[in-house]
Amino acid sequence: MSAAEPAEESTAPSGSDESRGSIEEVLLGGDRLWTRRDVAERSGVRPERTAQIWRALGFPLVDEDARVFTDADVDALRAGERLIEAGLITEASETMMARALGHHLSRLAEWQVYTLRAWMTQDTGDPSRGGGGELTRHAAALLPEIELLQRHVWRRHLAAYTGRLVAEEEDVLTRPRRGTGPVAEEFPDGAVAVNRLPLREGADVRDRAVGFTDMVGYTRMTRGLDSTELVRVLDRFESLTGDVVAEGRGRVVKTIGDEVLFVCESASAAADIALELTARAEAEQKLPQLRTGLAHGAVISRFGDVYGAAVNVAARLTAVARPDTVLVNTDLAGELAGMDAYELRVLRAVSVRGYSRLRPVLLRSAR
Repeated sequence: MSAAEPAEESTAPSGSDESRGSIEEVLLGGDRLWTRRDVAERSGVRPERTAQIWRALGFPLVDEDARVFTDADVDALRAGERLIEAGLITEASETMMARALGHHLSRLAEWQVYTLRAWMTQDTGDPSRGGGGELTRHAAALLPEIELLQRHVWRRHLAAYTGRLVAEEEDVLTRPRRGTGPVAEEFPDGAVAVNRLPLREGADVRDRAVGFTDMVGYTRMTRGLDSTELVRVLDRFESLTGDVVAEGRGRVVKTIGDEVLFVCESASAAADIALELTARAEAEQKLPQLRTGLAHGAVISRFGDVYGAAVNVAARLTAVARPDTVLVNTDLAGELAGMDAYELRVLRAVSVRGYSRLRPVLLRSAR
């Protein structure tokens, strides 16, 4: 269904209503013609089901008689039904997919709208230039370009993930894990196959490396910076972490304020990323110190997010790490044991939320 917010009661002037209607017609590709009942009849989807999907997308329900839906909403519902009929998804997974799409795309849409508004007012500083017919004209001109770019990036990521999946299937029984280094006796030894559990609906469960990186003293820093300076720091932090994770063949799952969560297919890739992040941040005068926690274990990947004990452990290790250091759990240390590129030192067990005796291992580069 459409990603536009449904119409609500408003006390805004009629001119504002007209401007909003013009903008929506451009963005939605048509007028708001249909009620909830109409949409259900035209799409062949049960009324309660359409309401469930609408809420999952992040929109509040509207009155039965309110005409807020477009032909595109009907087409989107029909597309979902075809995927269900083909056996690719179920009603349950369609709801989860709608929730994930709504969450991620709403953030993207918010950023794009405010970016367009800022671009339109950058020369004069007059916010009135960002409204009415002028905004509509710019939206109509730029929307095809934005759609082309988004579609291209999406297909590029599809190709990248498909390639990784094919490579993993070919190599699934050949990845060794044998400890021979100075801490080898403390970790399990022996060659093992990649731990990949059967696929669940909308989820993939396999052994992965998870990392959290955050800025030390972020809360204190925010008190001494104005909003412009803070945005610059955040932009630089996100650029640095995004570049390093991409170069290391990892994936940024999400950014939460001063913290970045990323995943990698191997422990060594995560270790290289963490050490590189630390080194580059030390060379950045405009960035505070970083600290990173890494963990290896079974990770549930579900609609772009990750879950599991390894995620929790990585977060706890980050919280107890000192500035400019990388702490890893014993499972990840076992994966790295014997590799000449790394130095590993087992530290004293710590008590953190959810884990009474979590044993960190300090990771350093041996180069």
